[in-house]
Amino acid sequence: MGTRLCQYAHGHFFGDDSQPAAPIHGHLPCVTPTWAVTEFATWCERHGLLSLPAIEPVHVATYVETLQGRLSAPSIKQHLAAIRMLFDWLVVGQVLPSNPASSVRGPKYSTKKGKTPVLMADEARLLIEAIDVSTIVGLRDRALIGLMVHTFARIGAALAMQVEDVYIQGRRTWVRLHEKGGKLHAMPCHHNLDEYLHAYLKAAQLTEAKSPLFRTMHGRSGQLSDRPMTQADAYRMIRRRATDAGIRTKIGNHSFRATGITEYLKNGGKLEIAQQMANHESARTTGLYDRRTDQISLDEVERIVI
Repeated sequence: MGTRLCQYAHGHFFGDDSQPAAPIHGHLPCVTPTWAVTEFATWCERHGLLSLPAIEPVHVATYVETLQGRLSAPSIKQHLAAIRMLFDWLVVGQVLPSNPASSVRGPKYSTKKGKTPVLMADEARLLIEAIDVSTIVGLRDRALIGLMVHTFARIGAALAMQVEDVYIQGRRTWVRLHEKGGKLHAMPCHHNLDEYLHAYLKAAQLTEAKSPLFRTMHGRSGQLSDRPMTQADAYRMIRRRATDAGIRTKIGNHSFRATGITEYLKNGGKLEIAQQMANHESARTTGLYDRRTDQISLDEVERIVI
């Protein structure tokens, strides 16, 4: 059944090309729908649940409990959401009469501020300026980081972009981001991002509209492949660039989204506009990326003179 459930997930629900996320430096991968369903299917098979109709709410609930020692509460909730989505799809397709995950609840979790490590404006500038842009890979990395900072793009939306998603409208460069649920989100480019993107496109000679924008390299050849970067590729690149710039904060793929939102708000931007730019459903979600209070807290702590 594990194999069958995975086949449903890969071939129909997530698409044939979708692959589970690979572990990064020994850590569990971020919770992607494919990885979540693959893990659940493997668990079911290991516990003798060899057919889809055999899976009941108690089994899903038991599985969720097993995750609590390995994953954080938000990750478990994402994990459960992916399983619930798959079973919803199977119900709609009349493969199953009901969704065994619909009544299962994840762990409670509440926070007023996100945990994503964030860079200050001077650190982000230092990181970008430290990139060697005499190479195609350097131009690519600067363009990708600049895109996330200046458009608040999710890493998945950025890496899903094709060459045609950078376009001219009203004498301005725009980008089209491929967001969750197949939604397209268009954003005008900051003048720095405009420069980064066009320098990369020109040097890499990317002219095929339907081809990936951000690609991996052919080994050490210095030439781009036809394969799009994965989130694991981006994470390794960001960690390498941070090290090269002497930045000790353990930033990752989502740090630049938080950096961009924080700097926008610090410079007089409005939360509701930041919400639209980040393509968030709720202003509360946008607020989790706002780290302006971090500096306030630091200033207050320094008042303690002993």
